[in-house]
Amino acid sequence: MQEPLLGAEGPDYDTFPEKPPPSPGDRARVGTLQNKRVFLATFAAVLGNFSFGYALVYTSPVIPALERSLDPDLHLTKSQASWFGSVFTLGAAAGGLSAMILNDLLGRKLSIMFSAVPSAAGYALMAGAHGLWMLLLGRTLTGFAGGLTAACIPVYVSEIAPPGVRGALGATPQLMAVFGSLSLYALGLLLPWRWLAVAGEAPVLIMILLLSFMPNSPRFLLSRGRDEEALRALAWLRGTDVDVHWEFEQIQDNVRRQSSRVSWAEARAPHVCRPITVALLMRLLQQLTGITPILVYLQSIFDSTAVLLPPKDDAAIVGAVRLLSVLIAALTMDLAGRKVLLFVSGYAMGWGPITWLLMSEVLPLRARGVASGLCVLASWLTAFVLTKSFLPVVDMTLRVDKSFVILWSS
Repeated sequence: MQEPLLGAEGPDYDTFPEKPPPSPGDRARVGTLQNKRVFLATFAAVLGNFSFGYALVYTSPVIPALERSLDPDLHLTKSQASWFGSVFTLGAAAGGLSAMILNDLLGRKLSIMFSAVPSAAGYALMAGAHGLWMLLLGRTLTGFAGGLTAACIPVYVSEIAPPGVRGALGATPQLMAVFGSLSLYALGLLLPWRWLAVAGEAPVLIMILLLSFMPNSPRFLLSRGRDEEALRALAWLRGTDVDVHWEFEQIQDNVRRQSSRVSWAEARAPHVCRPITVALLMRLLQQLTGITPILVYLQSIFDSTAVLLPPKDDAAIVGAVRLLSVLIAALTMDLAGRKVLLFVSGYAMGWGPITWLLMSEVLPLRARGVASGLCVLASWLTAFVLTKSFLPVVDMTLRVDKSFVILWSS
């Protein structure tokens, strides 16, 4: 595992402490790397990120279609289009806020499953929309589900993953979100906008079905005093032929030390406030790259350019390049290190996947549920400001340029 980003070590940060186990433990750790159930549980969870990525860019092909709509109830002006594109981020901010409570109240798994309710309802509203209010409400609900999963899934994955593959599995939320966006762009080449919303229901239903067979996070179960259930969950994740008692004792000991909530006085301590501050800054900087408005309005952006390919094709190509870049990051993250990729790579290979993983790796365990929700809240409020202002600023810029050309010609 890489050195902690803050240069601090200890039980406050590691979900699975990595001090050398005795010989039987060594054999157990080898077994975890060969066990496929962890990957199945991770896949089931990150389907929520797939739906999140799909819903985030849903407006990319839909806004141009509705701007050309002959139905007066669905025809979008530039102002309405900016609300339709940006209201998702307000929902995501609300989802991040709710995660501050649900993450520790319901647990990681049930919180992820709960996100399916607003997600499915949101897609249904947009699929059957007969007015702007249905589009906006549906977009808000899918955003709420996305914000909730963005806060809960990285925590769940980090708490079920063995240390040897935590980096690679920690990149899967971003990987699946990008794959979801690519799927939307690809389906946008074939389906009308209502059927795109119908198609969005499929990953939500599959996620619910698979997660119903997956265990809760062993650490969450231990924090609720459900020791026997936690042991069974860990044994299921690692395989029945693996001796998990050493790892179970380590998690149990860690939970005992971190069982109480962080008080406001403790929150000011450097070992608590510094990692939370770093995680917050990373999420803010991630949004300040401008990635969210670009993805939300990608096809509209290409509509205003003189590129040779159709805008829908250009959007799909961008989605494919993002997916390839995140896949490379997932494969190299544990080898190259988090800090190296942040400084030498762009968004898709660095700032995209690493900030998701960072949130679950550096946040202190006692504050992880609340702090992860806070990070998502701050991130999506920033995204709202950028996304809501994007189309008006572009429109104003085009007007100024046009006026300048007219004045120059005269």
